[in-house]
Amino acid sequence: MPAEEGEIMPGDPNGAIWWKGRYHLCYIFQRQQTGEPHIVHCWGHASSIDLVHWEHHPTALDVAPGDPDRGIFSGAALVSKEGTPLIIYHGVNAGNSIAFAQDDLLVHWKKSPSNPIVRMPKPGDADYGKYDSWDPHAWLEGDTYYAIFGGNPGTGARPALFKGPEMTQLHFVRAFMTNDHWSQVGEDVSCPDFFRLGNKHVLVCISHMRGARYSVGDWENENFIAESHGRMNWPGGCMFAPETLLDNRGRRILWGWCLDERPQPVRAASGWSGVMSLPRVLSLDADGVLQIEPVEELKQLRYNPQTRPGFTVAPNAEVALDDISGDCMELDLSMESQGTHEFGLKLRRTKDGAEETTLTYNPTEASLKIDLSKSTLDPAIHYRSWCLVKPKDAADANRRVFSQEAPLALRPGEPLRLRIFLDRSILEVFANGRQCLTQRIWPTRIDATGFSLLSRGGATRVDSLEAWQMAASKPD
Repeated sequence: MPAEEGEIMPGDPNGAIWWKGRYHLCYIFQRQQTGEPHIVHCWGHASSIDLVHWEHHPTALDVAPGDPDRGIFSGAALVSKEGTPLIIYHGVNAGNSIAFAQDDLLVHWKKSPSNPIVRMPKPGDADYGKYDSWDPHAWLEGDTYYAIFGGNPGTGARPALFKGPEMTQLHFVRAFMTNDHWSQVGEDVSCPDFFRLGNKHVLVCISHMRGARYSVGDWENENFIAESHGRMNWPGGCMFAPETLLDNRGRRILWGWCLDERPQPVRAASGWSGVMSLPRVLSLDADGVLQIEPVEELKQLRYNPQTRPGFTVAPNAEVALDDISGDCMELDLSMESQGTHEFGLKLRRTKDGAEETTLTYNPTEASLKIDLSKSTLDPAIHYRSWCLVKPKDAADANRRVFSQEAPLALRPGEPLRLRIFLDRSILEVFANGRQCLTQRIWPTRIDATGFSLLSRGGATRVDSLEAWQMAASKPD
């Protein structure tokens, strides 16, 4: 992150847009500001021409004397009827607000004098209880602007649909989604992002209890009718606040903020905080199942390729890959069960096994699991459940979670195909084009760079294995 910025907690990606040859991504950060009694939330800004090499720009949205908002929280970017990029965002202590781009590099933004365009309803207001002016997302259909205002976890408000002929004239229509059968009690719909994908529409969002998730369905008569639901994060994971854009190639590209479990003094002493996931391409297959893949541009970072011919891992055996090691790597492998109970690999592994992170697939349970029980020797690192499982008390909020486990049902005869990306503390696992686990890991030992394959309860056939070191996208 740039030196002038402070903490990034939260660090939600926001305002993603492709504009005149560049990908733009904003994100929340916090800093102490002169004249403000509390830490102020602002929007940082970075852009790229290739999704790999990023340039930081001056702060996109800030707080100035006289502004109605006292901080900038989540929001989205879109192009207005007049062809100008604009941002809709939640203004702290004010309500949902907008700002307009002042140049084609999107470096300078000007807040609307009409802000907040929809203020926070207060007790006694006619609309109190119908919605909260919270976490907005907006889009343009013909000559009509539509917006979703997220469901506020603090008040229990449901996500709401707004529309209007101008962004300054949005009015409440109804609850956005009336058939959400998948949410658990206490889950909210914050950081919403809504878009067409193939012949369906998709809502990605978070619940503060469980992290990133999505629903797929139809947008009909100004009502979103969800047909299916899935998660992008599971207890122990770190995928939060998803944000997407549509690029000039028609790709729907998604990022998420990856939570940092290090204690605040440790983050401060390290001199950095805040990490985004790799950019991911979303699509739907012929059956309407969400597909998720890393963008192809990442391949330009590959060097020092290594390939292993097909081989078999014996039952209840572990095979060290002595010639493959590193902490910034990409692996591509295909594995098939031959009666195994569980198979997979260990990574960021020391030779004595004191530190290692284990990734396994269980064919019987149809689940992909990251075991974190030995991923770090640092007792200060907690894979906390504070935002993933509703805590009963302070002790429960800080209890350790030792794994992340996601569903993955393989079709008959389908091998397990993995693309694994390691970048120091980040582990991202793409499985069979339709599942992805995002994890922070914090090995302490410099020799925690090894890999091994394992097979439990039977043999496992490794059909192919390729590995590459990954070059830095912005070398020192």
